[in-house]
Amino acid sequence: MNILMLSSTFPYPPTLGGTQVRTFYLLKYLSKRHNVTLVTQKQPGIPESDIAGLRDFVDNLVLFNRPADSGTTGGILKKAQRFAKFVQNGTPPSVLNRYSPQMQDWIDNFVSSLKCDVITCEHSVNEIYVRPDFQKKVRTLVNVHSSVYGTCLNQLKQDVCENKLRDRINLPLLHRYEKRYSSKFAAIVATTQEDKNQLQELNPNADIAVIPNGVDLVAFPFRLQDPQGHRIIFTGAMDILANIDAVNFFANQVFPEIQKTYPDAMFDIVGSRPTSEVLALQERPGVNVTGRVPSMVDYLHQSAVCVIPMRTGFGIKNKTLEAMAAGVPVVASDRGLEGLEIDGVNVPIRALRANQPSEYVSAISRIFNDSQLRAELSHNARKLIEKDFTWESAARRYEQVCLGQSD
Repeated sequence: MNILMLSSTFPYPPTLGGTQVRTFYLLKYLSKRHNVTLVTQKQPGIPESDIAGLRDFVDNLVLFNRPADSGTTGGILKKAQRFAKFVQNGTPPSVLNRYSPQMQDWIDNFVSSLKCDVITCEHSVNEIYVRPDFQKKVRTLVNVHSSVYGTCLNQLKQDVCENKLRDRINLPLLHRYEKRYSSKFAAIVATTQEDKNQLQELNPNADIAVIPNGVDLVAFPFRLQDPQGHRIIFTGAMDILANIDAVNFFANQVFPEIQKTYPDAMFDIVGSRPTSEVLALQERPGVNVTGRVPSMVDYLHQSAVCVIPMRTGFGIKNKTLEAMAAGVPVVASDRGLEGLEIDGVNVPIRALRANQPSEYVSAISRIFNDSQLRAELSHNARKLIEKDFTWESAARRYEQVCLGQSD
């Protein structure tokens, strides 16, 4: 099978964020069994070594320069023009901002030459390159990492918005956009059942498969010992709104209460590109902002608890899966545990659930004080990851969707 994969995000190395990780491991698996052509965009600063590294995993790597960022620049007039264009053509500025006419021409020629059997859009932002008539020639698939409409709606409900008025205005437009673009595809892939439900409401007749993220078990080995102590960790790219909100919530509303009982407690915020707002948190006693680190798993293994206090953001969280794989007890919100069966009748306890500050304090205190609970959470979580959340199992199911086969 000849597969054309479209990803405006350069998916290498697979350590920079959810989009890169998911795209890389799916293409790595598919390229072992099929002929894969990856079309992606090169951002400034990507070293030649990364390009060479990615090239080793595909049959054909096609690179285009990413267009200059114009989605957030300019004054009121520019913003008004972008909004008017959104209303008129139905495509959000965040999607148009990555659009390359040169990349479009290359894709059009490739498809018209019948050089592929399947087109996959790795993240919905790449849907813009798939013309409605493509599905007459090839099988078309969009890998929706999270619903843009569902995410915006959730952010408004949780009052976690950079611009509430803008998001309220955009919400019906995003609903229209997602409904329109999803109709271009023979198949849609979501990462959780909740996302599938959201997308199914927009297109009741759509063929939607749920394929969760996975973990590289070699990169995230199970910890050899319990570090004990009172070190707490959060991981993730620290320029993402949902992550910024999560660490602010925890550092301001939860961690001070933890310190009243455990004055030696430490809160490590580990992840690349911390914003000034995140960096300011390390002025608080016990808070450490690391930026990008050589080995995420080393920091995880040194931690007694991994917290995932997400209040917004749809889709399964790589940070949750990676912590569970590493054997670090997890305390997380409903958002942080989306797509995971971690408690309930006949379900071995795999993580502790918390949404309110008092629930986090109670759950973290339980883990600090109970070595047997720590061991139980560690082993049960790792077993779940090994059984249901490896990249190999996810990629096998993705291959089936590409082939038009049911699970």
